[in-house]
Amino acid sequence: MNSIDNRDILHDAGLDDLDSMTLENYTFPKERLKKNLSNPEKQPLVLVSCGSFSPPTNLHLRMFEEAADFCEFETDYEVVGGFFSPVGDAYKKAGLASAQHRINMTRIAVEDSSTWIGVDPWEPLHKEYLPTVKVLDHFDHELNNVMGGIDTGNGEKRRVHVALLAGADLIQTMSTPGLWAKEDLSRILGHYGAFILERSGTDIDDALVSLQQWRDSIRVIPQLIQNDVSSTKIRLFRKRGKSIRYYIPDKVVDYIYEHGLYSDDEKKQADKGKEKAVVDVVGSSQDVPTS
Repeated sequence: MNSIDNRDILHDAGLDDLDSMTLENYTFPKERLKKNLSNPEKQPLVLVSCGSFSPPTNLHLRMFEEAADFCEFETDYEVVGGFFSPVGDAYKKAGLASAQHRINMTRIAVEDSSTWIGVDPWEPLHKEYLPTVKVLDHFDHELNNVMGGIDTGNGEKRRVHVALLAGADLIQTMSTPGLWAKEDLSRILGHYGAFILERSGTDIDDALVSLQQWRDSIRVIPQLIQNDVSSTKIRLFRKRGKSIRYYIPDKVVDYIYEHGLYSDDEKKQADKGKEKAVVDVVGSSQDVPTS
C-alpha cells in the first residue's frame, strides 16, 4: 500500500491525519454510532477499549464482536457503538509507536472491517498521560451531556451507558495492590463497569477475588475460540524479520511495512539503555488486552 492509499482510506472515513488535529479543533467522532435504538426497551451501551494498540490486532477487533454478541444474548443492553481510544505518547511504553501511527493504524483497521467501531483521538491528542477513568468520563460527557443520549425511536432520548472493554490482563492489573488508585477503580468498575474477554493463560477467578465488591459490574465473556495473538508477539515477529500477515488486518500490515514500524525496536531500545516502561500508579495499565 502506498501513502496515497493510506490518506484516501482516512479521508473516505472522514478521518483526517492526526497532524492537523488539536484539542481546539477536536470533534467527537459520532458518525458510526447508531442513530436509534432497535429495541426501545433496552439500555443503549457504548464500549470503549483503552490501550496501546501498537499495533492493533485481529483480537482487538474480535473483542468488540464478542462483547456485542454477549450483550445481545446475555444482557438488557443494546450496543450502539464501540471505540478504540489509543493511549498518548506520554505513556512512555517500550515498543510504543507514535500516537499518529497508532491512531492511523486503528482507523485503517476498522474502516473496511466494521460499520460500528470507531476511533477517538481525544486521548492521544493530550500531551500528558490520562488515566482510564478520565477517558471514560470524556465519553460519558460527549454521549450524554453534549449529544443528549440516543433516540429511542419515538422521539425521546435515552442516556447511554459507557463501559470499559478489555482483555483478561486488565483485571489482573486491577487486582494488583497499589497499581490502580482505589477511587479510580471505584468509578471505573462501580459506575461504568467492564466487559472482560477471557484469555488463555490468565486466571480471571483469582484476579476477581480482590475485586468482589464490583463483581456484579464485571462481565466476563468466554472466548470460545482461543486466540492469544498479542501486539508484543507481532513486534517480536517484526524484529526477527518474520511475516505478520493474517495476525492483523491486511491494510495495517501494509501500513507497518510502508513506514518501517517495529523492525528496529530492539536497536532503539538498546540505544535508549533499555528504558523501562512507566506505569502510572494513580491511573491505569493502559495496554489492554495485549501489550
